[in-house]
Amino acid sequence: MCVDLIPVTVLTGFLGSGKTTILAQLVQNPAFVDTAIIINEFGEVGLDHALLEASDESIVDLSCGCICCTIRGDLVSTLTNLYERRTCGEIQEFKRVVIETTGLADPAPIIHTLMQEPKVFDNYRLARVVTTIDAVNGMRVLDHNPEAIKQVAMADTLLITKNDINDPLGIGPLTDRLDGLNPGAVRSICIHGETDPMYFFSGGIYDPSEKSRDVSNWLTKEAASSRHNHHSDINRHGSGIQTFALLRTKAISRGALAIFMQMLADQKGDDLLRLKGLVHLIENPEWPAVVHGVQHVIHPIKRLYAWPDNIVQTRLVFIVKGIEKEWVEDLLNKVTDSAYAGLSV
Repeated sequence: MCVDLIPVTVLTGFLGSGKTTILAQLVQNPAFVDTAIIINEFGEVGLDHALLEASDESIVDLSCGCICCTIRGDLVSTLTNLYERRTCGEIQEFKRVVIETTGLADPAPIIHTLMQEPKVFDNYRLARVVTTIDAVNGMRVLDHNPEAIKQVAMADTLLITKNDINDPLGIGPLTDRLDGLNPGAVRSICIHGETDPMYFFSGGIYDPSEKSRDVSNWLTKEAASSRHNHHSDINRHGSGIQTFALLRTKAISRGALAIFMQMLADQKGDDLLRLKGLVHLIENPEWPAVVHGVQHVIHPIKRLYAWPDNIVQTRLVFIVKGIEKEWVEDLLNKVTDSAYAGLSV
């Protein structure tokens, strides 16, 4: 019976740990053909789905909240709808599903839903949980975010990202920490998003008994709870974490963008959990600039060859802790209205 069920892989990992970068590489791999992708983003503007170069039919965007709380029911209905559309021939017959969770997601309710919800397990089986962990910020993330602890502990595979920009000697403490949380997980270094698709495809049925006692306790607690209690505001996630977006149609220079992002990281880096976006630049405006930042680390700007959805607009999404939107908007306005506005680099 399990052979006929569609395998589902959950891709999780804390904010900025490289989940979308990995998926962007995988969707270009021929081995990833026939894979449906469900993307969950925390915030008012979804971007990750636009950054993946795949057909609209194979990607489902759940950007209206955290998959572990406000839209948990939507995950069930999305999987059900996908299967029905597949059966009716409305979409191609995908062979597997990958669910990318928001970086803030507690994986316990997601795993419980996939294993215990009749509408899901009639047609699907949870095969694997893959977790990304950031070699630069990983220790700090694990120290301050219980969701990250669960993401690591519940994984079958741990993909260590950003090792290329981290001191190789500095990964030792993180490795020891991972050994303590999940000694049985397969582990791999992932540079520039490159990883073996088999980390996503192998596996029969997810088995919590192979994990720590904490994992079994989390799932037992989830089974006993009829509701997963989170803040009802889809743009907030407890502990002062919230998200907001800045949108603008007027192009800015690459120099002004660089100054804005660096000043933001320098002044508010400790509380900048995630910055990502598409930017309308003065230089080659037909090529949107992709920007990423996590705390004090700002990644090099990359370019796409076309605007997703043909919408030429700067879209910056922030996930922060205690940073006011007005402060960020004011900083962007000051930089773009200053001498930096005419700076091209």
